[in-house]
Amino acid sequence: MNKLCTFGGATLGSYAGWLLGMRFGLGTAIVLSGVASLAGVYAGWKLAQRLR
Repeated sequence: MNKLCTFGGATLGSYAGWLLGMRFGLGTAIVLSGVASLAGVYAGWKLAQRLR
């Protein structure tokens, strides 16, 4: 469950960061995608801990 939640969080976070960043340019999209991906991994990990 832990791997599934972290993967899902990373995917959704990365996509959200990309969409938000593309309003300001490609470089911003890449940076925000990476940051949001890390935030998504953390959120997914916390969700997996809560579901245990």
